[in-house]
Amino acid sequence: MERLLVLCRHGESEWNKLNLFTGWKDPNLTEKGVTEAIAAGRKLKALGLEFDIAYTSDLTRAQRTCQLILNEIGQSDLATVKNLALNERDYGDLSGLNKDEARKRWGDEQVHIWRRSFDIPPPGGESLKDTAARVLPYYQATILPDVLAGKRVLVAAHGNSLRALIMQLEGLSGEAIIARELATGVPIVYRLKADGSVESKQDLAA
Repeated sequence: MERLLVLCRHGESEWNKLNLFTGWKDPNLTEKGVTEAIAAGRKLKALGLEFDIAYTSDLTRAQRTCQLILNEIGQSDLATVKNLALNERDYGDLSGLNKDEARKRWGDEQVHIWRRSFDIPPPGGESLKDTAARVLPYYQATILPDVLAGKRVLVAAHGNSLRALIMQLEGLSGEAIIARELATGVPIVYRLKADGSVESKQDLAA
């Protein structure tokens, strides 16, 4: 039985391009982001991959990436589940601020701590630990059972919600996962064992 799980971060968003903290704000994809999502779909199609169900977040940039991927592989009508459990980490008071402006306001060291520590949240926001606390129960209860039942699953989401999943899948520490960079629009193809652990991993970076 094939147990296929593909994770893909959304394509570049308008706020990625402007170097803004985005979190739960809802900018759309840039033209580059659209191109990245289409390219992701082409890479998956070239491998002959198709899906039985897709999961995405409650935010436009992930939903649109998901749809562009599915369009490219000829599955535009595939059942797609949208849930805020897969939303990006909430950056709280940093949301909408330019990262350089945030450094001027709070200092380089403090902003670095908020961005690169596992369990220290920015004011009014979430740490990666907090994000994992909502992503992982949803994965365990909803997504993983589909994969283990033999469904081929696509998850199009965000840098930090996907980090939470990768931390679980690859058995990484909080310190290790926070340093993992996830490029926009690059699928990661996992095949799982019957116990949910990883049998193989393929990163489709160009």
